[in-house]
Amino acid sequence: MPDLLWDDVKTLFDPEINGALPDVVVEGTSVGDWQTVLDLIRLHGWKYAFSLSGEPSALPSANEMVAAASAGETPTIKVWPVPEILVIFRAYQAESIDFDVDLRELQGQERLNVLVDFLRVIGRCLGKSVLMSSEGFKGHPDLGFDVDADRVVLMVDPRAS
Repeated sequence: MPDLLWDDVKTLFDPEINGALPDVVVEGTSVGDWQTVLDLIRLHGWKYAFSLSGEPSALPSANEMVAAASAGETPTIKVWPVPEILVIFRAYQAESIDFDVDLRELQGQERLNVLVDFLRVIGRCLGKSVLMSSEGFKGHPDLGFDVDADRVVLMVDPRAS
């Protein structure tokens, strides 16, 4: 059985209600955690594109990426876990791994399952929670990978949305 059922969460995935680009974050990270994410991208064979302040570039090491962010650059990694779903990582700092997904690409149970699997892979490999909040409401997660439960769980009542 899936961690989340579409009929239970579809209001959280309505871009008209919650904004199209929810905030997804892993907090309390380090350069080593960023390197784990970079290694996961390669290991899983996910299609990706890296850019630095909008200029395409080869995927650097996490040390180089975080140093560029510290110097005011914007390291961005676009990742396609499947061709129809884009995840955009932005390296603002070593202490958090921030990324966006587009709710318009995540409609229905099949695509929800792709997101849940992606969050689970990231969370398990880092050993940290991965939290998704409605656009602009970072810090008030709707759902996320819970390390202790080892699954993606709801953190709000979607009927209240």
